[in-house]
Amino acid sequence: KHYLALVKGHWRGGERVVTVNLGDTRPGGGERRVRVDQEGKVSSTRFMPQAVYSDATLVEARPLTGRTHQIRVHAAHVGHPLAGDDKYGDRDFNRGLRRRGLRRLFLHARALSFEDPATGRVITLDAPLPAPLQEVLNTYDTD
Repeated sequence: KHYLALVKGHWRGGERVVTVNLGDTRPGGGERRVRVDQEGKVSSTRFMPQAVYSDATLVEARPLTGRTHQIRVHAAHVGHPLAGDDKYGDRDFNRGLRRRGLRRLFLHARALSFEDPATGRVITLDAPLPAPLQEVLNTYDTD
């Protein structure tokens, strides 16, 4: 799986793999949250910066393990929460992005590859960035 995500700030360190243990919590309301937890399950995500903007960076994220909310928690853990993330994100950053037209979490599954069990061939499905997310990026061109 390959995702595109807009994260807060200028991504530091170039391409890198974030590996931390993640554990689940269910606060009083029962809503599932994930947090960095030494006792949790190992998880890793590779982040690759694609474009840098005034207050954000577009990254490609490839989860190397399959934990719930993994990309969101890993990005926030290293100081770059995802745009539009109301659970693990930055309220002020999100407010500014709403003014740019963002109305959802800026996380897009752009490609998925899998092996066809009948033929053994690798099949890749690509999905372009949806227009509403591209329009948010286009607002940075006028900065």
